[in-house]
Amino acid sequence: MQEQTTQTSAARRPHPDPSAAPQDPPVRRRKVFYIPGYDPMPPRRYRELYRSEGATQAEISGYQLSLLPRSKTATETDSAGGFGWQVHAQIEGHEVDTDVDVLVWSDIVQDSMDPSIAETYWQMVRTAWIYISTGTLRRLMWLRKGPVIAALYPVGMLLLQAVLAFLLALVIARLGQGGVARLGLSSPLGTGLALVFWAVGLVAAAALLRWFRRQDGRLFAYYLMHDYAHSAALRGAYAPELEQRIAQFAGEIAVALSDPNYDEVLVVGHSSGAHVGVSVLADVQRSGLAARHAVLGFLSLGQVVPMVSFLPDAHRLRRDLRDLSGRGDICWVDVTAPGDGCAFALCDPVAVTGVSPPQKRWPLVVSAAFTQTLSPARWAALRWRFFRLHFQYLCAFDQPGDYDYFQITAGPRTLESRYRNRNPSRSRIDVTASKYTLVGG
Repeated sequence: MQEQTTQTSAARRPHPDPSAAPQDPPVRRRKVFYIPGYDPMPPRRYRELYRSEGATQAEISGYQLSLLPRSKTATETDSAGGFGWQVHAQIEGHEVDTDVDVLVWSDIVQDSMDPSIAETYWQMVRTAWIYISTGTLRRLMWLRKGPVIAALYPVGMLLLQAVLAFLLALVIARLGQGGVARLGLSSPLGTGLALVFWAVGLVAAAALLRWFRRQDGRLFAYYLMHDYAHSAALRGAYAPELEQRIAQFAGEIAVALSDPNYDEVLVVGHSSGAHVGVSVLADVQRSGLAARHAVLGFLSLGQVVPMVSFLPDAHRLRRDLRDLSGRGDICWVDVTAPGDGCAFALCDPVAVTGVSPPQKRWPLVVSAAFTQTLSPARWAALRWRFFRLHFQYLCAFDQPGDYDYFQITAGPRTLESRYRNRNPSRSRIDVTASKYTLVGG
């Protein structure tokens, strides 16, 4: 199968309500729900990232943006209850107030990263077998090689660490055997000493493996292995604890949608948080929206949806993708960039999964075009920093085009209004690549 791309521009995507006036009233108050990817770190890091990068973008683009502290309550902690902050902006001549909540699942991530070194190697074998035996790895490679190479990196790195540990044990044992031979010790004593040196070698090998794990903040081998193992553990199905969290998130979003103080409720899902967001919003839609509710938008960034939706038992996610893509009461914009080697860049997650409904509306696939929106010097500095680039969607751009994370989350225009007349990127990939297309009931 050859990679195929859509080269012709589709007609402009219709507004959910064709009778709406072209000039919408400005957003005065917005609620943003941010869903992180597979990240064990406390959510306060996203507040500090928003603060620093927002200030940089405001200076570049000529608007005002400030973060305000929010008083701690029982639901605004670094636990599973969530964490948030407030933003006040003056953009395009309008003042906008935004409440940002991080929908926290880092505790689930932390629990999934508990396995010992031996258990991690077993996860590696099991995860590789699932992706290879089901044919999923081959089809992902057809789609985009970058994220598949990123998925193979922890396998290669962990195997390299195991080989080095074995060689260390072997060298110590051989040195010990050589010493025993030179001393001409009797057979029983010599055999005993040789076994002692093998034991010493194995202890040294285990110490080396533990040292490698302590360096994982720079190597990311264990982190990525746990990430892929978490997605594949149930062959694409969600674990019960994640299902419970998805239900909790859906409830919080439904409450915000019915709050008359908000003009827009915007859900942002980054990396693995994108497919979590798909399921959350599909549940919100199925529960039924109030007659009067805020405008609903979904911004997926750096998505890796095919890593899960292509697995055989991802029936729930495939159903959610199908259902959400046909809704007329939401705007879904999917932003990726070919320069991000960790994302399935410009891959329409619904189409490539093979679950497009007859009246498919979403997502609108847009490129962040790092090579154009970052200065040559900054692109050169970031080009090989793959994990940093994967977070660029949440950061400032030197030459922003129609994608500006801070104007989208804190500006006076809704997501739908901003992208109403935007054609999808011409080089998007929208052909079915998944072997598994069955959906849940």
